[in-house]
Amino acid sequence: MKLGTPLSPSALRVMLLGAGELGKEVVIALQRLGVEVIAVDRYANAPGHQVAHRAHVIPMTDGTALRALVEAERPHLIVPEIEAIATDMLAEIEAAGLAEVIPTARTTQLTMNREGIRRLAAEELGLPTSPYCFASSLEELQAAIDGGIGYPCIVKPVMSSSGKGQSTLRGPDDVRKAWDYAAAGGRVNQGRVIVEGFVDFEFEITLLTVRACDASGAVQTYFCEPIGHLQVSGDYVESWQPQAMRPAALKRAQEIAAAVTGNLGGRGVFGVELFVRGDEVWFSEVSPRPHDTGLVTLCTQRLSEFELHARAILGLPVDVALREPGASAVIYGGMDETGIAFEGVADALTVPRSDLRLFGKPESFLKRRMGVAVANGTSVDEARDRARLAASKVRPVKD
Repeated sequence: MKLGTPLSPSALRVMLLGAGELGKEVVIALQRLGVEVIAVDRYANAPGHQVAHRAHVIPMTDGTALRALVEAERPHLIVPEIEAIATDMLAEIEAAGLAEVIPTARTTQLTMNREGIRRLAAEELGLPTSPYCFASSLEELQAAIDGGIGYPCIVKPVMSSSGKGQSTLRGPDDVRKAWDYAAAGGRVNQGRVIVEGFVDFEFEITLLTVRACDASGAVQTYFCEPIGHLQVSGDYVESWQPQAMRPAALKRAQEIAAAVTGNLGGRGVFGVELFVRGDEVWFSEVSPRPHDTGLVTLCTQRLSEFELHARAILGLPVDVALREPGASAVIYGGMDETGIAFEGVADALTVPRSDLRLFGKPESFLKRRMGVAVANGTSVDEARDRARLAASKVRPVKD
């Protein structure tokens, strides 16, 4: 794949569908390689809009609007960054030869919906997962729980991310609340949820799995060091790399990740989420793009997950080497306001080996992720302490 000059006839054009904080980093990584980037989101002035060559606002679940934009911009590559996209139209766009979808249109269809990817992993590939059922009504949800899933359990919309719409159910009184919350929290309210039984795991990891071309042009699979993370209500608040694991568990995690991503195909970074207990590993989910917990790679790896994604989708060689231990800690908005400001940035940057990313989201919510602190240390524990301290010093305020 030839790399040209942006805004010229030779330009290689990439359209990013979703322009949040992860997309913003992908835009920057692509631009460093001379790529012309078009960022698309459902709201104006999204983080990726602020750094792309061109920005558009459309409802990406509207297939007609999506196709019209693709026909107008004529990108060579389309890179989905969120779940709420008209994936059937992406398949039509790919089939018509209008653009190449990353990793593939089939992958976006399967992974944007928890039902598709769970059935692929558990029923087609035979990989270990938590017990699960799907439900299209409150009655079906209750029947699934009573029929074997039991309490406690977790209910999630089939289309959501970052814990949106996710609930932990402790007993029958939680069922209706969970159903209503899932309907409100999904990226697209499809009136369908997955209910999962609990797995008695020690910790959860994200195994960043990279499908990229080697020197001969053949696609190979590469693994970053495992990332550990802390979640609250399904949303990540801290991550660290590397997560210590037994050798047998790491080998099994890589086998599971390779099986899933190999079936999905294409090129790029996949965030494979796994549960681990001793030598046992269970598949949880996979995102066919950089993962929020992978923000830690901004300080831990020679190439961040965003640079790896940019290289992989362009057919370039990758390097997944870890430089040193590191950690990330989320900075929340803390209020429902537009155009907030941040105090304490200078204090945060006095923390040894620390750095910040303030995402530039135009609107803040109480629990919206508005930034992240990253830090290195001689150990993961030291890095985590530093990242938490740096994040705690940043104070969102009304402007």
